Amino acid sequence: MSNRFLFPHRFKMIGWILFVPAVILGLLTTLFDFTPFEWDATVFAIYDGGLFESSKVMTLVENNVFDEIVGITAIAGGLLAAFSKEKDEDEYIAQIRLESLLWATYINYGFLLFSILFIYGLGFYQIMIFNMFTLLFIFLVRFNFILYKSARAIA
Repeated sequence: MSNRFLFPHRFKMIGWILFVPAVILGLLTTLFDFTPFEWDATVFAIYDGGLFESSKVMTLVENNVFDEIVGITAIAGGLLAAFSKEKDEDEYIAQIRLESLLWATYINYGFLLFSILFIYGLGFYQIMIFNMFTLLFIFLVRFNFILYKSARAIA
């Protein structure tokens, strides 16, 4: 089966190598305010504003870009790990991929609805940060779990 929307298989390992450390660093940064180094840079901001400062639009701002690099790495690694072809990509794998994506979407939005109803303040902000990555994470867990179960059933 040929699926032109998937990355070649060789990108799967690269994706895992990027995704796992980025998720660990992201969790440490978000939950424990862990930043192994400060990387201040002047970056272009379409919008920069907050509760206690004046808003700036289309301007250059000074920012520690560590968390942006971790987020981009997690997304890029997750996409490569999730959407690279398997060695033997067939209709069964495509079906598992589709079902896993459907499950991940349902669970992700279930978490989001629950959070909207019951979590407020800065806790909700953290939930929204996690929500950016949970769709990929849930997909990867379910897809690889089903592949593992299938391989064990065959063997």
